[in-house]
Amino acid sequence: MLQLQVTNSPFNENQVELLNCLLPSLTETQQIWLSGYLSAIGRTAVSAPAGAELQVPSNAIRNAEVGAAVTSQPAASREVIILFGSQTGNCQRLAGSLSRKLEEQGFQVTLSAMNNFKPTALKKVENLLLLVSTHGEGEPPDNARIFHEFLYSKRAPQLENLRFSVLALGDTSYEFFCQTGKEFDQRLKELGGKRLSPRVDCDLDYDDSVAEWFEGVIGALNANLIAPAIAAKVVQAAEDAESQEPLYTRNNPFKAEVLENLNLNGRGSDRETRHLELSLEGSNIQFEPGDALGVYPENHPELVDVIIHTMGWNPNDKVPFNKKGDEGALREALLHHYEITVLTKPLLEQAAKLSASNKLSELLAPDRASELKEYIQGRDLLDLIQDFSPWEGPASSFVAILRKLPARLYSIASSYKANPDEVHLTVRAVRYEAHGRERYGVCSVHCAERVEPGDTLPIYIQHNPNFKLPTNPDAPIIMIGPGTGVAPFRSFLEERGELGVEGKSWLFYGDRHFVTDFLYQTDWQRMLKDGVLSKLDVAFSRDTEEKVYVQHRILQKSREVYEWLQEGAHVYVCGDEKYMAHDVHSALLTVIQSEGGLNPEAAAAYLEDMQQTQRYQRDVY
Repeated sequence: MLQLQVTNSPFNENQVELLNCLLPSLTETQQIWLSGYLSAIGRTAVSAPAGAELQVPSNAIRNAEVGAAVTSQPAASREVIILFGSQTGNCQRLAGSLSRKLEEQGFQVTLSAMNNFKPTALKKVENLLLLVSTHGEGEPPDNARIFHEFLYSKRAPQLENLRFSVLALGDTSYEFFCQTGKEFDQRLKELGGKRLSPRVDCDLDYDDSVAEWFEGVIGALNANLIAPAIAAKVVQAAEDAESQEPLYTRNNPFKAEVLENLNLNGRGSDRETRHLELSLEGSNIQFEPGDALGVYPENHPELVDVIIHTMGWNPNDKVPFNKKGDEGALREALLHHYEITVLTKPLLEQAAKLSASNKLSELLAPDRASELKEYIQGRDLLDLIQDFSPWEGPASSFVAILRKLPARLYSIASSYKANPDEVHLTVRAVRYEAHGRERYGVCSVHCAERVEPGDTLPIYIQHNPNFKLPTNPDAPIIMIGPGTGVAPFRSFLEERGELGVEGKSWLFYGDRHFVTDFLYQTDWQRMLKDGVLSKLDVAFSRDTEEKVYVQHRILQKSREVYEWLQEGAHVYVCGDEKYMAHDVHSALLTVIQSEGGLNPEAAAAYLEDMQQTQRYQRDVY
């Protein structure tokens, strides 16, 4: 324990006694606070006239709260712009967390979505931090597209005074992993910017990578402002404070009891869509319409057992569960902790080091990139171990190269206000055949085949601020959601019904067959009767000789759709991004062009303005 002695300190005996009573009782956070407080007083005392009464500036206390021993620097050096491009809310949430950390250290932070930031202002920015995901086939998220286009246009300015860093979120199972983040990083460098800290590319299990990037950029920004030892303590103290928050998160999921698990499809349907109702009782979890639920699934026991048998492993062998050092039985690890149904190039590169065959290394050769891409598509870990045997090393070595089993995100299909302490999901079971074997969606089939009322599922809320009801309750809404894409609109309408909102609402819904595939049909009929839903247009593609989809219904109601848009209607699209969302986008452009008498450029600008003002929102996947 630290004890001051009068002989080796500048304090008198009374002061020493007081300090020795105080110091041992201080927590680390209190020590950091006191360090910054004394530092702030010291700077003021140096400039004060002799004999003048010392006045502690108001910002000294604020700086002291994070222990920041701030040196004299121009004000601009403390200004940080944080921009995020986010489709589902992950980057926005992380940007908010980073903003809070920097503000705690006295930085002046501007936090903004990329589409709300004037790109021409970049030339005045000194410190820029970008957090962006990659959407679709290597494309920017909706709210990053304009900013991305500006940077690659001739209007982009030279940025010699810019210091920047990029955090890129992606999924290594996709060909264009973190493509948008890579492009931002490269382009800012081409325009003359200097990297504060290297770009970090994050896979689905991104917590460690994000922490690494946070540490890097905070350290770089603090390099000339805060003593390194104090800065490190500040970061740690902030992290410790966050870790004490009693919240259920993706790293600490809540085990929700399953109350109901019903098949929404009628007898004879070639589809199976489950309606799950989960209890949130005791969790203090709340959500808003438009949010998603993360569900941690279980890998199929049969696939796990076949993998173990094929490799000749002992299912009870001890292996690591995660990077923290937790361990347990191999079978448990493959059931609940590691991804075994998706192959990625990084996984194959690591696996090649464990294969006694040269075939895998040959497949990874640069001149066989197209062949590698074709091999990865639709295959899983069992294919890999069968195709490139024999393998060397114990099970623990193989498990170490696998990705963490990621949660699956589902649009929430209920309103918390209408169903307190419950959350509802709409999950379509995915089953198909590929490469001579039956395949399936990990979470969807888990829910369809092995989850019953009374069981529990590990879950967390994924807030999505980019898919929200209008702040004006009287604003009309147009909802376009075929198949399970209709889920969030059930939440929207339940919420509006609970609040007694009088604004008009119009739902475009589509599926295959009216008789067997009309999800939540009775709910929509009740809402129409109650006036919560104003209009319903449906498209059942397999009930007519010529396939009809939701975009066709939009075109058929072109005049009325345009009238709603002119009245200020908000448009929401949920579902498949690759085909449906593109077709719906094209249909809306056609409606605006034809009914508004606009040329293609003006129609595109009309829809672009709707996106900018959040009147056109998409939750697509």
